[in-house]
Amino acid sequence: MKRSIVGMSDHTLRIVISAVAIVISALVAFIILNPGVLRFGTVDVSYAPAFHAFINGTVAVLLSIGYWAIRRRKITIHRTLMLSAFALSTLFLISYVIYHTQKAEPVYFSGTGLARVVYLLILVTHIILAAVIVPLALFTIVRAWRNEFARHRRIAQWTLPLWLYVALSGVAVYVMLYAWRS
Repeated sequence: MKRSIVGMSDHTLRIVISAVAIVISALVAFIILNPGVLRFGTVDVSYAPAFHAFINGTVAVLLSIGYWAIRRRKITIHRTLMLSAFALSTLFLISYVIYHTQKAEPVYFSGTGLARVVYLLILVTHIILAAVIVPLALFTIVRAWRNEFARHRRIAQWTLPLWLYVALSGVAVYVMLYAWRS
């Protein structure tokens, strides 16, 4: 008998979600450390940084409204918003991978002094938490899908602020790299 991901044992679920998170993190790290190495043809990706910032900003809005909805017991709205945020985050990840397989020249922050320290602090925390949010979001969604609402709430209290930070810091990195160029 086939069991869906929702019907897996907790142990199996932890293994599957951990494996997915490790594979995604390894793929992204490989692509960033080897820009253009997986290039397939020539695809214009010049749109991508602004598109990624737009997706991140939209995810932040969806997460915020989703939190507002659940606080008012609007469960259907909450579910729709959170799944939409997850879908957009997945779209972001796919687009991000495509962007970095096509773009051989990395973009560097040109600021100095305190501005550079702030940029690096935001960038490093963004990267680390972006990797952490993958399994957290997956566990949070599965807990809700299984109607394990007490467990869902416990993990969601960590997932939401971290996911919101990742989305907002993604926008901040874009602004610092592209909008504040000197």
